[in-house]
Amino acid sequence: MAAKPLAMNKPQITIKDIARALGVSPSTVSRALKDNPDISRDMRQQIQAYAREHNYKPNAQAINLRAGRTNTIGVIVPQMIHHFFSCVLSGIEQSASQAGYNILVAQSNESYEKEVNITRSFLSARVCGVIASLAKGTSRYEHYQELLDNNIPIVFYDRICTGVRTERVVVDDYAGSFTAVEYMIQTGCKRICFYGADPHLEITKNRRNGYLDALRKYHIPVDEDMMLLCDTREEAIAITPDLLDCPEHPDGFFAINDETAAGILYACKIMGVKVPEEVSICGFTNGTIAQNTDPKLTTVEQHGEEVGRSAFEILQEKLDGTEKSPNKIVRTNLVVRGTTK
Repeated sequence: MAAKPLAMNKPQITIKDIARALGVSPSTVSRALKDNPDISRDMRQQIQAYAREHNYKPNAQAINLRAGRTNTIGVIVPQMIHHFFSCVLSGIEQSASQAGYNILVAQSNESYEKEVNITRSFLSARVCGVIASLAKGTSRYEHYQELLDNNIPIVFYDRICTGVRTERVVVDDYAGSFTAVEYMIQTGCKRICFYGADPHLEITKNRRNGYLDALRKYHIPVDEDMMLLCDTREEAIAITPDLLDCPEHPDGFFAINDETAAGILYACKIMGVKVPEEVSICGFTNGTIAQNTDPKLTTVEQHGEEVGRSAFEILQEKLDGTEKSPNKIVRTNLVVRGTTK
């Protein structure tokens, strides 16, 4: 009987092959193979059984890809001109430089589409990790999941992503907001208006909740008309005069950032409203704007450089396999200046 020819090696089955066979996405397969609880138990078992049956083996090159990458960390900043983000970037750069890492910085300019393109460019550049803050318009997170599926760890800061499981560094937005509004109430304010950002952002939710709980603590009725979407200087200048014209106008404004607070102050000057005698104003950041208005702004200090250092430290631990503290909350403090009593 003639000897059978040696069989040629079959091509190695991939995650994409499994996904195609089972009609699911590659990211679902990747997470199921890692036994991620975000995937249902039945689906995990089905995917894992198929992988065993077809002798799936993780791609060693993909697993060890980090060894072939440069020591470059991708950093996504929503806006370079924002004082807080520039402080975060400074903290990241200082810590990364000391640890022998380079950083590749990209600005999303508050655009979801640009953010997606940035993450793709980071993949092409083979960064070893990413530190990111979401653009205002980002409500879908597949581009970040793609980074994770390619074994690129992510640490979010400030505007965090709740749609993927990863680490984050945030300031204590709730406590900072509560403390600021409580101070305004204790110094005589009874009708405090809240200017917030996009409601889907976690920072907006947390700062709004701090504002609401401070009102409730002092038995001040919550007025939905006193909570407005306004997070830029220009918007504040445009909408504040109408509020000041009302018979029962606000006697206090709590703004989600210093730029917006500065816009409120400018609108008050245009309307001839005295600050802080008639209206108190408080911002959130404590950047150069807060120190250059007249009067200087009362505001919540965010400690941006500490946020940046902490984000890098967590990412470095992930890269080194020495994870200790997966998340961090950076405490805030109220800086009282001339726009409150």
